[in-house]
Amino acid sequence: MAKKLVVHGAKLKCTQGTSESSFVVTPNIADAKDKPMATVMDFVPMKNILPFGMCNSPANPQVAAATAAAMGVLTPQPCIPVVTAPWSPGSAVAQMNGNKLLTDDSTCQCQWTGQISIADAGTDVDSD
Repeated sequence: MAKKLVVHGAKLKCTQGTSESSFVVTPNIADAKDKPMATVMDFVPMKNILPFGMCNSPANPQVAAATAAAMGVLTPQPCIPVVTAPWSPGSAVAQMNGNKLLTDDSTCQCQWTGQISIADAGTDVDSD
């Protein structure tokens, strides 16, 4: 199956989050079907990657504290993504401004152990 390019408004999911999130692409000059295309460098928390509802990760200090206060019962807390590295792998062939275009098989990692992936690329445009 061909990899799809990811655009503004795509849906993201996190393995530790309780809901999907909408993807916000950094404004650029290229688009796919009139939607700005994403690159692997669009990974900034609260700018590109918005919260995923509640966080279930015990590695998150807020979840750990709330769980301890609840006598060990997992107590989810509001998600605040902490992503410190770009998406990977990105497109093997397409680039914009020297950065790989983001494809729907790419993932990035939240510091609180969640793996963030593309649930819906937002377009049907192939990357090759």
